[in-house]
Amino acid sequence: MSASDPIAQPAADARPGRAWRPFALTAPAIILLIAVIGYPLLTIVLRSLSEPEWGLQNYAWFFGAPVNLTVLQRTFTISAWVTLVCVIAAYPYAYLMTAVGPRVRLVLVLCVLIPFWVSGVVRTLSWVILLQDSGVINSLLRSAGFSGVKLIRTQTGVVIGMAQVLLPFMILPLYSVMQGIDLRLMRAAQSLGARPSRAFFTVYLPLSLPGVYAGAIIVFILSLGFYITPALLGGPRSTMLSTLVQTQVLSLLQWGRGGAMGVVLLVTTFVLLALAAPVMRSRHREAGRR
Repeated sequence: MSASDPIAQPAADARPGRAWRPFALTAPAIILLIAVIGYPLLTIVLRSLSEPEWGLQNYAWFFGAPVNLTVLQRTFTISAWVTLVCVIAAYPYAYLMTAVGPRVRLVLVLCVLIPFWVSGVVRTLSWVILLQDSGVINSLLRSAGFSGVKLIRTQTGVVIGMAQVLLPFMILPLYSVMQGIDLRLMRAAQSLGARPSRAFFTVYLPLSLPGVYAGAIIVFILSLGFYITPALLGGPRSTMLSTLVQTQVLSLLQWGRGGAMGVVLLVTTFVLLALAAPVMRSRHREAGRR
């Protein structure tokens, strides 16, 4: 077989170093992740086991204090409520982005991106003005003849503030999935006799579930580590685990106990995601078959 034979050409081009080129291209990103995430995380784990002395006393303290377990449960509860609120608010908005024309879509995209250009502290302080007892929302309720409601320093206020900050992280994954769904499928289902609501729930909704899952995971994980919004909008009964970590590390200088809190939160999050992953994969396969 000659060297110019096209069948023999791929074998000639298969050099030993060529297969490692993709790994070489990703090496800078991997090194950066190890430097900014892996090393600090390893340091926190070691401190949780070594301060004030080597052992599991920090974890024994965490699980032995009922208040820590209550705050841990509250952290996941608030994060779940924030995720649910974001799904309910983001789904129709993302659907509207796929149904309107290019100019209106551009305006809607800008409305999603503008919050990224404003500091999170500024947005949270704006919610303090809106949600306080003499704020805009309660003033409007009283002017309409209703009694005021307690929103500031409550879990409801924390959920509202966090949902507003995290809403873009739900809208963008939803929109990226929805824009790939052919809207003619809805019209085809209606032409076959299905009502618009039935066509939506049996055709469009299953196809958009991957975007819902992706956005929900992003929002849920980000909300677990929120500190500024719960600290400004919440009270003692809406304290999240990040506040306790800050107290242990910065106020009491208990790095071991603060590290144990962070490790417990991280491990619990991984366990919940591992339990939810098979369900999400099965639903994704079902949506693909449809």
